[in-house]
Amino acid sequence: MPFLNELKHTLPNVKAYRLMQQLFKENPGLFDIFDTSKTIRQAKKTLKTRALEVLRANKPAYAYYLRKKTGNLQLEKLKSRDYAAIRILDYIQHSGRQFRDPNLKGEIVENDPFAILMQCARKGTGGGTPAYFHDMIHLFRQFSGHVYPEPQNSEISTWMDRYSSGLDPAVIRQRKKNKLRILKSIIQMIDEQRVKSKRFCFKKGMSRQKKLALAKTWWNDHKFHLKFAVRTPEDLNKMLDFSLDRETMDTLKQAQRVGIPFFVNPYYLSLLDTQACPVSLGADLAIRQYIIYSKELVAEFGNINAWEKEDIVEPGKPNAAGWIVPDDCIHRRYPNVAILIPKSMGRACGGLCSICQRMYGFQHGDLNFDFEKLQAKAASEERLETSITYFEHDTQLRDILITGGDALMSNNKTIRKILQSVYKMAKRKRAANATRKEGEKYAQILRVRLGTRLPVYLPMRIKAGLIKILTEFKEKASKVGIQQFVFQTHFESPMEITPETKFCVAQLNNAGWIVTNQLVFTSAAARRGHTAKLRKVLNDIGILPYYVFTVKGYMENSSLFTPNARLVQEKMEEKRVGILEKKFLSGIRQLPLDAENIVANLSQLRTDADIPFIASDRNVLNLPGVGKSLTFRTIGITNDGRRILEFDHDVTREHSPIIEKIGKIIIIESKSIHDYLLQLDNMGEDVSEYASIYGYSLSETEPRMPIFEYPAYDYEPTQKITNLDLQY
Repeated sequence: MPFLNELKHTLPNVKAYRLMQQLFKENPGLFDIFDTSKTIRQAKKTLKTRALEVLRANKPAYAYYLRKKTGNLQLEKLKSRDYAAIRILDYIQHSGRQFRDPNLKGEIVENDPFAILMQCARKGTGGGTPAYFHDMIHLFRQFSGHVYPEPQNSEISTWMDRYSSGLDPAVIRQRKKNKLRILKSIIQMIDEQRVKSKRFCFKKGMSRQKKLALAKTWWNDHKFHLKFAVRTPEDLNKMLDFSLDRETMDTLKQAQRVGIPFFVNPYYLSLLDTQACPVSLGADLAIRQYIIYSKELVAEFGNINAWEKEDIVEPGKPNAAGWIVPDDCIHRRYPNVAILIPKSMGRACGGLCSICQRMYGFQHGDLNFDFEKLQAKAASEERLETSITYFEHDTQLRDILITGGDALMSNNKTIRKILQSVYKMAKRKRAANATRKEGEKYAQILRVRLGTRLPVYLPMRIKAGLIKILTEFKEKASKVGIQQFVFQTHFESPMEITPETKFCVAQLNNAGWIVTNQLVFTSAAARRGHTAKLRKVLNDIGILPYYVFTVKGYMENSSLFTPNARLVQEKMEEKRVGILEKKFLSGIRQLPLDAENIVANLSQLRTDADIPFIASDRNVLNLPGVGKSLTFRTIGITNDGRRILEFDHDVTREHSPIIEKIGKIIIIESKSIHDYLLQLDNMGEDVSEYASIYGYSLSETEPRMPIFEYPAYDYEPTQKITNLDLQY
């Protein structure tokens, strides 16, 4: 919100004023406080006294408020009314604090929620919006003791059943029609020489029927999809059977004018409906949000700031997390793991996701889809060895995530070379430890991960040649101490899980690699039951959910953003049906050791536990610079209803020591809960099903599932930390 003195004279609209009247009608005692108090300070003092009375009636809640006892076990002892009391006290405690709001291009906002309320109550001004008053109404309903019933398992099951998957027979039949339509469009492009290719071309005089037969064989070649990926709004609309409305096309054309690239391959386009279908109505919305750019993104493009501050690398200088890395081939925030981004085609992707965290790179031309410029060059081998040497001589690194871009965009020869370098490094690191004393030994490489979205974007990329490389690497890497082999992918919707993806995941499992999934909790993906259904279908094909992420970014992603309160609501109300009892945890620890049979083992584990899916993932926000967490308290709200959250770090994992300097992180959300619910209403949702969302104002990060823990060493590693500079 602007400075409060700017809001003093701002007139609320009619709806906002009537909502304020409703608030005071429901809470006459609240009106009395503001009516009789001479100053806002006196009003806050009275509110504070009443909130403390509530908390002192529940000692664990009072201790939690004072931060004397925190964590998930302590949080479970809080009642709904305690949540509201803590929020009221936090609003008061943090009144007057000023924050720079990246959603408003760095504008300074001042936090004082009750000052806005008092100004509106006494002067009829104050700048409060309907979104602000909706949040206040629900806050004081909760404080008065109103409790929403927890959804029953049968209701959660009903929500899940709303969503089709790409394995449903009716959906498969429709996509065969989509494929045929798209191929005919591509044939026309080739005939008109709008796209030229020596590999994908027709002989002179070839009949239309033979062209179609040949094009169908090309469909199984991932390079075909890269060659004929859509790069303009007009081609996108044509391949979607001209189903995009005028407003959408205007936005896409404006996106093209400001320089946002288009890159959507034919296979991924075939997953979209081009006409309303009762069987899958609205089921593809989460996919559509990844392809269709929002007005907010178009308006902000050119002024987007990097969310991942630790990704800003200057050789020889520490990044935002304090780590010194040799160049932009290494990204690091934690002591135990670093990201390797080779200088190869792996810097590219199989498509451009609208929520891409590196959109700021596209706006400056640092990233693009000019694949020829990204081909591996001789200098890239030197850069690779520099990165590999960094892992070898670091005392704490034990987990290497090879990504990009997308790790599988590199060709097989490059992937083999990268994995071979990792193997040799792990072997040398292990041998060097044999000469070191106990307590001085370095952390050895325990886990290798490949980050890719190609099982979603281009499942036909995973073929026998790649599987052979992966199988061979696992066999020899296992002999030098590497124990975990993981593909980390990104399915956003059950509609992305197709027969093709099921087959490619099975091949990866047969190579001895497990596959885990990271979901971005966009507004469409956040609908009731959607994520739960995705978990189930992922389990069905052998994939383990790993993370559910809040959308990163600022105003450019506000259309896709889901408030963190919904992320907590999903965790508490829907994901709970997939939580394993402790007696089954030993079973989940064994899953990576038998990747080849993971589908059967996951099915048996779910049957034994009598749950629809295994909720092995954690709901989190990636905090800028210092890692993942969902430990927060709501300390304020802007006049337009956007919550101000104070995040703490995930105490369940190791961090850079810099977190002691950084302290708590303030996140001002880019969308109010009220505006989010309006968006859901436009998607056809019954927003009454989300009524409890306003009450989720604080949270603790979930513990990590045992399957994702590092194996223990048979020695005591050194406590010495290298490549760290906290003084810079």
